Amino acid sequence: MRWFKVILAGLVEIIWVNCMKNADSVLSWGLTLIMIAISFALVINACKSLPVGTAYAIWTGIGTGGGAIISMIFYNESKNIWRILCIGLIVVSSVGLKLIS
Repeated sequence: MRWFKVILAGLVEIIWVNCMKNADSVLSWGLTLIMIAISFALVINACKSLPVGTAYAIWTGIGTGGGAIISMIFYNESKNIWRILCIGLIVVSSVGLKLIS
């Protein structure tokens, strides 16, 4: 359940990162802030009983990789092979940290 919270926090981070892209009203800013609060609450709660460095790396890895992938799909950002490889490195590094922890 603890790692599920970290993964869920990372998925919520993908949502709020993309909410920032479209935050052009009080309502959309409010939704962004709510998603930030949920993401932080989940990861903070999980870190009470997990190694903080590993949990943080996985949380940010999910958010970074997911945010970049969503931006490539929905916002037509660069799909350069080097960018995709770097996203892959983020994911592999996060999984590697979990495996050796």
